[in-house]
Amino acid sequence: MTLDKDVAKSRLNMRNPWHLLATGFGSGLSPYMPGTVGSVAAIPFWCLLTWLPQDLYSLVVMFGISIGVYLCHRTAKDMGVHDHGSIVWDEFIGMWITLMAIPVNSWQWVLAGFVVFRILDIWKPWPIRWFDRNVHGGMGIMVDDIIAGIVSAGILYYAGHLLAS
Repeated sequence: MTLDKDVAKSRLNMRNPWHLLATGFGSGLSPYMPGTVGSVAAIPFWCLLTWLPQDLYSLVVMFGISIGVYLCHRTAKDMGVHDHGSIVWDEFIGMWITLMAIPVNSWQWVLAGFVVFRILDIWKPWPIRWFDRNVHGGMGIMVDDIIAGIVSAGILYYAGHLLAS
């Protein structure tokens, strides 16, 4: 059963903490490009994460992935639509993974990370596309963005090393 996107969105309850997190604190409710808006909304939270030691930052991201699998699954189930556009917690995690690799904490590198991540998340080249099509449920919602974040981080890390030499 596939619901109309607006009907599915009307099933969200922003007082429900799972829905609130899954929609990126409401950023995924944007009528235009919710994934992009969710990725932008992840940046201020990333700024807070940069104050943590790298090990703790990594633990927060791993915890975010773990709870994200549940909250994305739960919210999609409540909405009656798998991976509805308003579910953007996966973009938050993908951006946080991407930005772990920027060589210098500057707005230029954050912008580069945002652009690289969004291109990979939208285009979904192999292997991202394979996971997007073949993994379902909460993990299916999360995994393509996790892989896009890892690939984006690799690209940024490599670019940083090229520019440094």
